[in-house]
Amino acid sequence: MNEVLLRSLTPSVLGILVRRGADFAAAEDAVQDALVEAVRVWSADPPRDPKGWLVTVAWRRFLDATRADATRRRREDRLDEEPAPGPAPAVDDTLQLYFLCAHPSLTPSSAVALTLRAVGGLTTRQIAQAYLVPEATMAQRISRAKRTVSGVRFDQPGDVATVLRVLYLVFNEGYSGDVDLAAEAIRLTRQLAAAIDHPEVAGLLALMLLHHARRAARTAPDGSLVPLAEQDRGRWDTESIAEGVEILQAALARDRLGEFQAQAAIAALHADARTAEETDWVQIVEWYDELARLTDSPVVRLNRAVAVGEADGPRAGLAALAALDDTLPRHTAVAAYLHERDGDLTTAAQLYTEAAQKAPNLAERDHLTRQAARLNARGGR
Repeated sequence: MNEVLLRSLTPSVLGILVRRGADFAAAEDAVQDALVEAVRVWSADPPRDPKGWLVTVAWRRFLDATRADATRRRREDRLDEEPAPGPAPAVDDTLQLYFLCAHPSLTPSSAVALTLRAVGGLTTRQIAQAYLVPEATMAQRISRAKRTVSGVRFDQPGDVATVLRVLYLVFNEGYSGDVDLAAEAIRLTRQLAAAIDHPEVAGLLALMLLHHARRAARTAPDGSLVPLAEQDRGRWDTESIAEGVEILQAALARDRLGEFQAQAAIAALHADARTAEETDWVQIVEWYDELARLTDSPVVRLNRAVAVGEADGPRAGLAALAALDDTLPRHTAVAAYLHERDGDLTTAAQLYTEAAQKAPNLAERDHLTRQAARLNARGGR
């Protein structure tokens, strides 16, 4: 069973059902049922037209559910509108579905969660990790969002800011997680940038390109993480960097600064340095100051502490870190790094060990464990 094929077809099938009159929650349930049926039967009898097969089965499941629901009797006049078998239209509805999920009846956080689950293909666990909440809490949030939009006609799509946040979370999960969605997020953001003249859309596209340009250098042949300072910069995609910088400069010239432009500016400064030692940390701190002003995010302030440690010395970085909540994700890892920079190898080794126990994924845990072992081998015990 080709799970990648099923994942790629899901948004288009979902879009077809919505256009034919299914409300979003019912359409998603029908598509999920069709995917389960595909997993069951395709291995023995694969269809010649996978998309058409999914549309037909999903629509039948939607019709069955509609007939069973007495409160939706008014829809029975449309029950004979089952699409004929055969090739489905080659229409990409994914970006439209992102906007439909960002419905005004939902809070921004609920809209993001629903879109990530229904269209982005992320699991509830992955979304919960992105939001730093328990999985059960996120499951309830997604269920409430489905109930809220059930039966709603999608003639008031959500705003650009919510869609951008969803796209960025999808990109981050694809970039660092176990589902490869980064390229899809870039593709959709390109579509959005072509359709909407908005500096933050451009800023997000630039940010994605600049981060994605370093992807090949982020892992070693054995799959282990390679920190930014140790990456082989010859493996960075210079064309993507050049495109990202050009897009960013055009966006900044409009003097309507937003958080994605500020993040892209930081990424551009990293990309511009020929070596780690040539990184302009003073400018990076200034951009983090702008980003903190725009977002008031504790994660931004955590990253700022690292930059301060590079620009003004590790003790200045530790002072900035001391003002933050020590329960923040990766707080312990940052503390370990700054203590190592300050020469306190014993404390750094202990903190790396603690940070490994809190790591959100296996690759990061292994990296932090190796850092602790490296310092212990140098006599940090």
